[in-house]
Amino acid sequence: MPDTRKPVSQIALPLEPGGSDTPERIVVGNANAAVIEALRDPESWPFGTAILTGPPRSGKSLLGRWVAGEFATQRVEVIDGADALDETELFHRWNAVQQGGSKSGGKLLLIADTRPWEIELPDLRSRLGGSLQLEIGDPDDAMTAELIETIAAQRGLALAEGAAEYLVPRAQRSVADLEQLIATIDRISLERQVPATMSVWRAALEALQGPEQQRLI
Repeated sequence: MPDTRKPVSQIALPLEPGGSDTPERIVVGNANAAVIEALRDPESWPFGTAILTGPPRSGKSLLGRWVAGEFATQRVEVIDGADALDETELFHRWNAVQQGGSKSGGKLLLIADTRPWEIELPDLRSRLGGSLQLEIGDPDDAMTAELIETIAAQRGLALAEGAAEYLVPRAQRSVADLEQLIATIDRISLERQVPATMSVWRAALEALQGPEQQRLI
C-alpha cells in the first residue's frame, strides 16, 4: 500500500479579472518543489535567465503566472511557449535582459513545451546553455494523491472515502493522465447516476487502461 500521508502543500495563484472566485492552486510535491524553490530566487539565476520545461499539463504555465505575480516588483519577464518563438527574436530579448534594456529589469523566465528543446540558432543555444535549467518531474504517491483530490475538487466531483488509496497505485502518473481519469470518473458517475465510489473508479480505470488483470500481466 503506497504511503499517501506525506505532507503536500499548495500555492494559490492570484485571481484573474473576470475569472472564477476560487483561485487556481499549484500542488507542491516531489515533482516540482525544487523547481519552485529555485524560482523563488530570481537573483540567483545565471545571466538572469531560467528555463522551465516539463510534461504537458504539469503546471508550467501556472508557475509562470505565479512568478509574474510573486515577483512583480522585480519585473521578471515570463515568456510562455518560448520554444515556439522566432529564435532570432528570442535572442534579441535575451540580449536586452543582459543589457538592462528589457522590461523585466534583468530577469527572464522561459517556459518551453518541447523536451528536449533543440535550439538551432548557435548564438542563442550557447547563451541559453548557461541559464538555470529547471524541469518538472513525475509525482510520487503523496503528490499523486493530492493531485487526485485537487483535480476532483476543481471539477466539483465528490470522491468517496478511500479514493486516493485505491487510485494511486493504479493510475498513470502524469497530470494529464490524472485529469483524464478524474474526468472519466465524473462522466461515468453522471451516466450511471451514482456516487463516485469504487465501482465507478474501477470502471474508469478499465475504460482508460483495460481490465486490471490484463494490466497486471
